[in-house]
Amino acid sequence: MKIAIVTDSTAYLSDEEVQANNITVVPIPVILDGQVYDEGKDITPTEYYAKLRSAKTFPSTSQPPVGEMIHLYENLRNEGYDKVISIHLANTISGFQQTLRTIATEIDGLEVTVYDSQITVKLMGWLVLEAARMVKQGADVPTIVARLDDLRASMGEYFIVNDLQNLVRGGRLSNAAGFIGGMLKIKPLLTFDDESHKIVAIEKIRSIKKAYARAETLFQAALDKVDYPVRGLVIHANDPDAAAKWQAELEAKFPDVPFETSYFGPVIGTHLGEKAIAIAWMKDFTRV
Repeated sequence: MKIAIVTDSTAYLSDEEVQANNITVVPIPVILDGQVYDEGKDITPTEYYAKLRSAKTFPSTSQPPVGEMIHLYENLRNEGYDKVISIHLANTISGFQQTLRTIATEIDGLEVTVYDSQITVKLMGWLVLEAARMVKQGADVPTIVARLDDLRASMGEYFIVNDLQNLVRGGRLSNAAGFIGGMLKIKPLLTFDDESHKIVAIEKIRSIKKAYARAETLFQAALDKVDYPVRGLVIHANDPDAAAKWQAELEAKFPDVPFETSYFGPVIGTHLGEKAIAIAWMKDFTRV
């Protein structure tokens, strides 16, 4: 048994993490003013957000070409892998998983398990890293999937965005109707719904300071409900200074929670918009 771990670029793993853990990353295309960029290859987040400010058309995202995915899986089989765990962004925000499930049946000699992270960004990246760690330890596919299910169930997140226009235009917000009007000076608070796993707006907040405070209150409430250690993330859309400041504040307020900073790259930033920021968390897979 030889298991390969595959994910997509919205996991926002570093090159070091990818190489050290033998992870295959599939770039997700983003289209801006008619130009197609493969996330993580053709354009940096900083370059993308700069182009986004002066874009003449609303950006969009796409799926990797089917032929490229078939070729990728065939290459893994030819390298001696007989099983693949392919961990990807939520099925509720992309049809990529369904495409993979269709083509997976066409790859002779390779068993492909397509896993719905029900999320994206570095939370998904953490699932990928844990799967890769377990592969190194010799775990089989069912054991790895069971562990991912357990970690996935512990995830939580709150996004603060400047406005909802990108999410509404892109069709990624399931309850947009009640939140579109009167958005001036409002900081919408979003999350992935626990039942539908879709992005939903949950509250309108009048200032960024109050939005941070509310997210922290909700985070504390989540901590109070669990009996295991948690890891935290601060995720930003081209606003590293704001992320660093919030991380320092969170570390002071929640000393038992290790935090790290990550980012929304072009694909996710297309929908959330520049300067979006989030707090996210998961069971600390390094300790339990």
